[in-house]
Amino acid sequence: MITFLGKCTQNLIKCFKYIFTGQLKPASVIEQAVSLSYDSLPISLIIVFIAASVITIQVAKQFLMSGGEVYIGGTIAVVMIREIAPGFVALAVGARAGTAISAEIANMQVTEQVDAIKTLKVDPVGYYFTPRVAACALTIPMLVLIAEFIGIVGGLLVSHLTIDLHPQRYLYSVWAWMKTRDIYISLLKASVFGALVALVCATQGYETRGGAKEVGISTTQAAILSTVYMLVADFLINLVFYIAK
Repeated sequence: MITFLGKCTQNLIKCFKYIFTGQLKPASVIEQAVSLSYDSLPISLIIVFIAASVITIQVAKQFLMSGGEVYIGGTIAVVMIREIAPGFVALAVGARAGTAISAEIANMQVTEQVDAIKTLKVDPVGYYFTPRVAACALTIPMLVLIAEFIGIVGGLLVSHLTIDLHPQRYLYSVWAWMKTRDIYISLLKASVFGALVALVCATQGYETRGGAKEVGISTTQAAILSTVYMLVADFLINLVFYIAK
């Protein structure tokens, strides 16, 4: 994993060079944003809504028994913004779009399309990686913002249906507990997670050698590695902003 991390770092540096030398085309970023992020929006929102609903069901009755039902909205908002929305959206994008990135680039590698583009003196890492990494880093935060709203609304609906909590009390708790700083950190997380998913999956696909069987194996490994690196990044970001502040 350390060797693979080094390869990811090298590819990220090449992506930055590709951007700063003016070779990145906005049209290619928009195209990848539609394919990777926009098409992942429905499944991301469904997952976050269900997660918020389940958490609300778990905590609502306990809060009601202790007389703290007024804190349900704030609890759901904090959990959604700090952790659930950025993490679950990134996992959904990784499962849907990340594996597609890995499979596409791995297929190009085994069919020698990558070697063909090298003969044109085009850096395949910059050409293939940069639009995908940039698109995920820029658009995943937008998905997360929508997912946070959907998650909070989901908690409101479930708490009203299960314990008859008035929406006004729920929303008052949300506004009392929610901080702008948490939203900024969640957007930072989303951007980092998005870039990591695209970079790790693209690197895994680029390192594929062999045939069709190896493409399938590489795609599976990409999903696993992107999840592991995302969780490590999540731990480090939380450590910096919430523990070592």
